Amino acid sequence: MPRFSVVVPVHRAQGFLRACLDSVLAQSFGDFEVIAVDDASPDACGAIIAEFAAADARVLPLRLDRTCGTGPARDVGAARAVGQYLLFLDADDLLTPGALAAADARLALTRDPDVLLFDHERFSVRDEVRPSGVTGLLAEAGSAPQVLRPADRPDLLAAHPAVGNRLIRRAFWTAHAFRFGDGAYEDLAVANRTLLAAERVACLDRVCARWRERRAGSVSTTPGRHHLAVLDRYELLFTAVPGDRARAALYGQMASVLAEVGAAPARLTPDARPEFVRRAGRLLTAYRPADWTEPAGPEGRWVRAAGTGSYRRYRARTTGLAWAKGLTERLRSGRHALARAAFARYYRLRLRRPLDPGLVVYAAYWNRGVACNPAAVERKARQLAPHLRAVWVVSRRDRASLPPGTDHVLAGSRRYWDVLARATYLVNNAAFTGDVVKRPGQVYLQTHHGTPLKHMGMDLLARPAVGTRTNFTRLLDHADQWDFSLAANQHSAEVWERVYPSGYQTLLTGYPRNDVFYAATAADVRRARESLGLAPGTVAILYAPTHRDYRRSFVLPLDLERLCRELGPGHTVLVRAHYFHRSTPELTALHDAGTVLDVSRHPSVEELCLASDALLCDFSSLMFDYANLDRPIVVHSGDWEAYRAARGVYFDLLSGRPGETPGVFARDETGLAEAFRSGEWRGAEAAELRAAFRARFCAYDDGLAAERVVRRVLLGEPSLLPHRPLEDRRPAPAPTAAAVRVPAPAGLTSAAPAGVRPVVTPGGAASRGVAASTE
Repeated sequence: MPRFSVVVPVHRAQGFLRACLDSVLAQSFGDFEVIAVDDASPDACGAIIAEFAAADARVLPLRLDRTCGTGPARDVGAARAVGQYLLFLDADDLLTPGALAAADARLALTRDPDVLLFDHERFSVRDEVRPSGVTGLLAEAGSAPQVLRPADRPDLLAAHPAVGNRLIRRAFWTAHAFRFGDGAYEDLAVANRTLLAAERVACLDRVCARWRERRAGSVSTTPGRHHLAVLDRYELLFTAVPGDRARAALYGQMASVLAEVGAAPARLTPDARPEFVRRAGRLLTAYRPADWTEPAGPEGRWVRAAGTGSYRRYRARTTGLAWAKGLTERLRSGRHALARAAFARYYRLRLRRPLDPGLVVYAAYWNRGVACNPAAVERKARQLAPHLRAVWVVSRRDRASLPPGTDHVLAGSRRYWDVLARATYLVNNAAFTGDVVKRPGQVYLQTHHGTPLKHMGMDLLARPAVGTRTNFTRLLDHADQWDFSLAANQHSAEVWERVYPSGYQTLLTGYPRNDVFYAATAADVRRARESLGLAPGTVAILYAPTHRDYRRSFVLPLDLERLCRELGPGHTVLVRAHYFHRSTPELTALHDAGTVLDVSRHPSVEELCLASDALLCDFSSLMFDYANLDRPIVVHSGDWEAYRAARGVYFDLLSGRPGETPGVFARDETGLAEAFRSGEWRGAEAAELRAAFRARFCAYDDGLAAERVVRRVLLGEPSLLPHRPLEDRRPAPAPTAAAVRVPAPAGLTSAAPAGVRPVVTPGGAASRGVAASTE
């Protein structure tokens, strides 16, 4: 029998579930089981649970046939548990390091009480920590080794009424037939009833759990009438609580909880708020102890307002406070109001006009023109939804590069605000300029523009090289406007939902821009090479360095003159600078001298990929798209340590592990040139790594992504087209016989070329410079 059974109900938490399970499995105290209950989650939670269960026998996966809710999922988990103590942990919460060891020690010292209360903290999307407020109480109550009787310490009811801050002895749970059942705020009732029924309670003044405050996707953050259930819970509790001291303690808890729910602007819908206030007022009046005093601050003000029992008087008291706060905010923002006043007034007027059901507004890369996923969606929409009219947003600088005949608006112009106000569909891979209002009825598709290797979104809070220049409030407001978010792979789906937390729906469509890699023919590849002037038989290497946040200006990471000299004849290097920089005088000089081919201003990076034999990159997300072609990927790793420290990364690109490293890598020009000259870039070991990398990051890219998006988002079809199996996909043929697609038998080894470090494969053999760990 394990000491602990950790019950994790899981539903729509794929962005947080891995961290939750990792926090449990990494505990120094290992005598536990994890019962992960998949509440018929429509995302990849079930697959994540299965992955963890396959890797660790302590994880027991359970799946419900239909979505029943958090309470029933907990009940199923508790029924299957065999541990001495139950610990209920939500799928987006975390156990702190050493939590179970500390709990076990406290349980042993207090001789296994019915309930062990421990401390917790909440943390926001900005990683702002909110303490429980009962740390002092737990410290005082837990200062002695003996257990406590709730009848003697009713102040223990001040602990937040949730089951995530306590351990419950399973025999005690079973003997009292506790269960959550269905409905909102079910854990509030169970938390109070277990504490009131316990004969022996112990306390631990250590933060053992971290509760994530979700912005969307949970019962507490979803607006609706279901929040009225908290009133029902307390009404029933007061009928069952004996003794004036216990009722007084419960009253203080109730006042705090009702104020939290009632004051939250997004919880109660307009039709539910008056009823909530009136019923809360009756409860606060009926059960108020004679000597109870309202707490100071916002909680006390809300209790006094609601305690009037009249929604009209409640509104009168609370509206004045809200108006004063709004006035302060308006005065704070007034510095820039005059500059935007004319367009703002015009925009407000246009927002009153009906939406145009046939208008789609597209933008890409902060108004840089027709490109990336939005461009691929628009092309497919012209085929499948010809009734829709496309308008592109473009900057003045990029206007001249638009394809002829493109209907467009200049960002910030009068017509820009007009189309944004009236379009039914908004499609972007970044963000629109200005304070855009998302109207009811508008559909916003966020396509993104790459698979994240580097940290993104709210993860940049911990990265001062980038975070100090990021407006995180605006970032979150922008994510709140999305209706759909695209993902090319499961890794992206999980990262996007965590770093851009909001209520949008993730669509596992693949990236529309990558469809061309499966549609292009040998003739298309040949034409792409001819348009670049590539000589027949030359090995075309597409070099695409990424942006470095820790550098003030763009500097080519490689000495391209030296690299081309060491590569020798038969190689042509195509250089694609990051779109933040486009080109440099140095790169222009190398192009003019015929050393390299500068393709930074080429209108289609996808066409450049088709024309090339191999991708030479550093840490650009282009590697994930290029893997669709199943052509060699070579990584320049010279400043990996600096890049990782400055920006942060989600996995070790140079680990040599399948699914993380895409192929050969080297630190300098000599090593890269030798990798190409020796043939290692297209060898069997590189092909094996590339196959695993492609399987992980190209899972949903199959040539049908744009069609899936158009049908689901623009035409409103209810489901997505099924994905083609990876083994059935046929990418565009390589220009030469360079790419090895079928891995050779394992065990082929030889000495590593100079400058290319070896890696030990799972079989123990050293591959010739395919990859190496930097750990």
